[in-house]
Amino acid sequence: MSKQKHHKGWNEIKTNDSWAIFKIMGEFVTGYEKLSVIGPCVSIFGSARTKPDAPYYQHAVTTARRLAEAGYGVITGGGPGIMEAGNRGASEAGGTSVGLNIDLPFEQHNNPFIDSDKSLDFDYFFVRKVMFVKYSQGFVVMPGGFGTLDELFEAMTLIQTEKIGRFPIVLYGSEYWSGLIDWIQNTMLSAGNISPSDLDLFRLVDTPEEVVTIIDSFYKGHQLSPNF
Repeated sequence: MSKQKHHKGWNEIKTNDSWAIFKIMGEFVTGYEKLSVIGPCVSIFGSARTKPDAPYYQHAVTTARRLAEAGYGVITGGGPGIMEAGNRGASEAGGTSVGLNIDLPFEQHNNPFIDSDKSLDFDYFFVRKVMFVKYSQGFVVMPGGFGTLDELFEAMTLIQTEKIGRFPIVLYGSEYWSGLIDWIQNTMLSAGNISPSDLDLFRLVDTPEEVVTIIDSFYKGHQLSPNF
């Protein structure tokens, strides 16, 4: 009897998994339809916990403003902190401001600086990550936590393995990122787990002007288009 109940519960789980495919497909379809028309954009990543009076919040606002003035829209994760700063800078400069929000039990809520027709909500991190990679012409990675690192290493892995074409990845804040870069160079590279050329996948900067220069310089020789 207990085995029958166990088997019945297992079958119900499998059935629910099958139906979840349609919800996943729905998120992909909505994302593709809304983002395919936004034009060239740069994603800004960073901590949701960064307060508006923090220096990196202000750096993110200025970076987004400079990117918008250079003709790029800005995509963020749609939440508070650095994400809000990115959308704020783009909005204040009159640029495209996109928010890809994720439903979380803490931290996350839509910030008020996203264009009303460019705010998307996701239940699945992996669908959201596809949208970031597909519709961004560059990543600007401000100081952040696990989620920020996840996006950073996802993009570098896809470029390294040639699953997508190369695009600029810019780490902002040498004070914050230098320890990680030292570890990549002195431990990861020394162990032979990456190639020396993999260090060229990212650039380290400390000013908004450097961000725009790197991205503009890259696209003098590359076409602006979706990444895969």
